[in-house]
Amino acid sequence: MSSDTSKTDMFRQKLIACIVGARPNFMKIAPILTEMATRPTLRPLLIHTGQHFSPEMSDSFFHDLEIPAPDVSLGINGGSSSQQIARIMLALEPIFVQHRPDLVLVVGDVNSTAAAAMVAAKLGIPVAHVEAGLRSFDRSMPEELNRLITDSLSSVFFTTEESGTCNLLREGISSHQIFFCGNVMIDTLLRFREAADGSTILKRLGIGPRGYVVATLHRPANVDDPEHLSTLIQMFQQVPLPVVFPVHPRTRNQMGLAASRAGNLLLTDPLGYLDFVKLMAESRLVLTDSGGIQEETTVLNVPCLTLRENTERPVTITHGTNRLVGTEPPLILNAIRESLSSDVQTTGLPALWDGHAARRILDVLELTHRIPRPPEPALTGPLIAAT
Repeated sequence: MSSDTSKTDMFRQKLIACIVGARPNFMKIAPILTEMATRPTLRPLLIHTGQHFSPEMSDSFFHDLEIPAPDVSLGINGGSSSQQIARIMLALEPIFVQHRPDLVLVVGDVNSTAAAAMVAAKLGIPVAHVEAGLRSFDRSMPEELNRLITDSLSSVFFTTEESGTCNLLREGISSHQIFFCGNVMIDTLLRFREAADGSTILKRLGIGPRGYVVATLHRPANVDDPEHLSTLIQMFQQVPLPVVFPVHPRTRNQMGLAASRAGNLLLTDPLGYLDFVKLMAESRLVLTDSGGIQEETTVLNVPCLTLRENTERPVTITHGTNRLVGTEPPLILNAIRESLSSDVQTTGLPALWDGHAARRILDVLELTHRIPRPPEPALTGPLIAAT
């Protein structure tokens, strides 16, 4: 390739297909799209699969986070995880064939992420994974399988913490493909923190600052077994402060609680981004099985107890406010009482969680004029052949 051709390729506008589908994706893609709007050499093609489709879990996030309307909306939701992935793949293939993006950019670890990576790899389109390398080492988690599939097919890896980089190197990824850029979730949190302060959620719920606990549950291990979910709800009702619990409709049906209150438990519908940030920031304690909330509470300096046996985000423990407490209600309740009686202690924010991760990511994509294609074995390996 001549030097003139190389320069032309470097500065021509690149089409970046950005895939979102579920609530966590929206917080991660927002700062990337905002930063991309300042780069004339990069043009986004925003594709919303529809994996999360209710106003509380999709529409409000586009509004709150100032995300432009999707260029393509697939409207795919419902069904089992495998059915959803298959339907997203079938819908994405003709879109990728039509537009032939220079790069498919995926964020996080939801079904839409893995589906897009598989279709792109089949078509020979490079994949960049934002939030690459995170590992819980628990393959019973659907998200862990999505992370493994996506990283096995990606060409460019953007990591949020040191563990992600170490995991990828251990799995044989070249260091030249890995870029530690920070956490785009934190970009969003810092950008909209002041706007969240204006939320009236506490007044609407009739609670005061530091006078309540926030709880979220969505992992199948915690909510799909009605008996285990019931024991967790009973444990929440023993917490010595009101527990605000935004509940997915499916989980509410599993709980068998139609009312908005059950003792000290205050049930709400899923909340918009600004309301939920305000709710977390003013709480005394957060109970969760969510990965993203472990990160957000670290930056908000709010104690977080994670109701799991593992975490793919160990930096939230070593540098944050997070503690793993397992899934057994008696042990969780003891940890809650201990946390409520002590002050939170942190060792400072994780490296590069400073609100500028999106800028670093796009610096890489803009300056890398020849994005590496996936290695051939990734296109014929068992993960893809099975589809």
